[in-house]
Amino acid sequence: MKIITVVGARPQFIKAAVVSRAFAQYSNIQELIIHTGQHFDSQMSDIFFEEMQIPKPHINLNINGLSHSAMTGQMLEGIENILLQEKPDYMLVYGDTNSTLAGALAAKKLCIPVIHVEAGLRSFEMKMPEEINRIITDRISDILFCPTKIAYENLQREGFNNFPCKIVESGDVMFDAALFYAEHASKKSNIIKYLNINQPFILSTIHRAENTDSIIRLENIVNSLNEISLTCPIILPIHPRTKKIIQRSGLNMNFTVIEPVGYFDMIELLKHCKLVMTDSGGLQKEAYYFQKNCITLRDQTEWKELVDNGYNICVGTNKERILYAFHYMLNTNNYFNTTLYGQGDAGNKIVDFLNNHAL
Repeated sequence: MKIITVVGARPQFIKAAVVSRAFAQYSNIQELIIHTGQHFDSQMSDIFFEEMQIPKPHINLNINGLSHSAMTGQMLEGIENILLQEKPDYMLVYGDTNSTLAGALAAKKLCIPVIHVEAGLRSFEMKMPEEINRIITDRISDILFCPTKIAYENLQREGFNNFPCKIVESGDVMFDAALFYAEHASKKSNIIKYLNINQPFILSTIHRAENTDSIIRLENIVNSLNEISLTCPIILPIHPRTKKIIQRSGLNMNFTVIEPVGYFDMIELLKHCKLVMTDSGGLQKEAYYFQKNCITLRDQTEWKELVDNGYNICVGTNKERILYAFHYMLNTNNYFNTTLYGQGDAGNKIVDFLNNHAL
């Protein structure tokens, strides 16, 4: 069985680490990894492959820094050429990026079955590019691995039982990664010592286009974080794109801003922080994995189960709501005793299914 995997953004590198490790247990499965180049600098890409021991991509398309349409179009062309040469049995894609959509479309047009890991997620916000990408990818996929019960039910409500596809509730491969790498992080990361952290702090990230492309939303977030930092220190690893927009906008961030960090450093920051404030989908879940409350700086979230169980509050970018949620969540002691994302064996479940139920 020959599988081509497409990755392009740092969350996909982490997911690929889990599934590629499971693939390696089967001598009858050959995986070829294509890196589109969507996240391209060493801090956003290379470090993940190195420290997580992910097989190096066989091909890097080096496509980045373009508009959504131009990026997706060039990825489509590049991936199609590779598929024509390699003739794989399957295309495997993760999540909801432009790389995800391009990989799925290129394969489907060549009648190559598509596997979508992290299928069925919905924020129900069509202004989000990620929502468009995940909906289209789900609809043209042949095997859909859902990380949660809610994701599985979303596909059922949308009539996927009537489509020629297989739907599996597999659990979340990001949970597998968190469990597997938590011990490694303690040994390999020195970020807590490097930053001289000796008191409770908030871990924050900002990168979603819905926030960074709106100066009003971005200003509300930054001003809120500035005010919160007077009460509790904030550490924000800054995305390169966000950094450029902040500098161009002339906004002042009166808290600790650091360069992007690797996965081990992020795990250590999660372990030691008091609270998470983010617009990242992945970090919302990772906060839960390490038993931290989370405030989501978006109007909706695709991880509805976190909100339903009180581990997460969606506040948008309204300053009053952000400040209220900060005080509320900082003083809320949640019991993280639910099982929302499987048992930490999603990678093995996915590969076992593919090995036993090939189309």
